[in-house]
Amino acid sequence: MRAGAGGARVLTLGAITSNSQALWYLTRGFGLVALVLLSLTMVMGLLQVVRFAQPGLPRFVIAGLHRNVSLLAMALLAVHILTAVVDSYVPIRLADVFVPFVSRYRPLWLGLGALSVDLLVAVAVTSLVRERLGHRAWRIIHWSAYACWPLAVAHGLGIGTDTGLGWVVFINIGCIAAVVGALSWRLAWGWSTANAARKRIDAA
Repeated sequence: MRAGAGGARVLTLGAITSNSQALWYLTRGFGLVALVLLSLTMVMGLLQVVRFAQPGLPRFVIAGLHRNVSLLAMALLAVHILTAVVDSYVPIRLADVFVPFVSRYRPLWLGLGALSVDLLVAVAVTSLVRERLGHRAWRIIHWSAYACWPLAVAHGLGIGTDTGLGWVVFINIGCIAAVVGALSWRLAWGWSTANAARKRIDAA
């Protein structure tokens, strides 16, 4: 009986370890894919102002793609959060996902992730009530969502246990380069072009 109990205990521990490892892979995998999609959303959002200067590309095409990629990023982020909370290897509570810097596990890096999630949720909720909220107020909140990207990057770099792996470094550098490049291009050329195009549209 004792040997059987010991064997059952070893089997249970093995199953827990295996499940925890699977959840860890899911958490990191979905987190990295969500970061890539969030970066793509950032790039499209930063470059979207110059859509007025591209007569061959209808406005609704870019806007629709931007919205759909954003929704997909949030869906993958939800899976990332769920697997992190369910995984018992580290003590991450559901409250830690939304309340910054209260976690017992790496409170700084997890808190940055919580701030990023809060900004995304604010944009999603206000987008649902956009007509009642008003375009100006919605636009201010929507622009604040751009802060969620650097917070998400810092969260992943600080809390990720595989940050030093070559392919993870490649993903992070690629995301940062894409967003910084889009921001630089917009500031250097796209901003003045977009403003001029908006004035022409408003005057029409």
